Amino acid sequence: MKHQEHRLGVSEINLVARHLKLEPCAEQCIEAAIQTIDQLYGLDHISFDEASQVLSLAYDASRLSLDLIEEIMEKNGVEVSHGWWTHFKEDYYKFVDQNVKDNANHKPWSCHSSPRIPRKKQK
Repeated sequence: MKHQEHRLGVSEINLVARHLKLEPCAEQCIEAAIQTIDQLYGLDHISFDEASQVLSLAYDASRLSLDLIEEIMEKNGVEVSHGWWTHFKEDYYKFVDQNVKDNANHKPWSCHSSPRIPRKKQK
């Protein structure tokens, strides 16, 4: 398997890739949003394709969430497309992000291990 270097704060196990279609808006608004998002701890990659109006992101879902990214985009005047497919993907992305975050904090448990019982000292 090929080892790829990631930015600081990105674990490959929790790395997710997201593609969001955006509503058309001024180029400087999109650039400002991208620059702000690019500074977030846990973001691995961000790019924007002007022809298809698609924002592509790769981030550590245990550290970042799509809600935070959308909040930054709204502050800069950038909106996610209002189409049904985009909303469907957006909800699915949020569901998966929450699962990744929950699983990253979960401690594994097994019923096959015996409980530790202190042994009595022999006299």
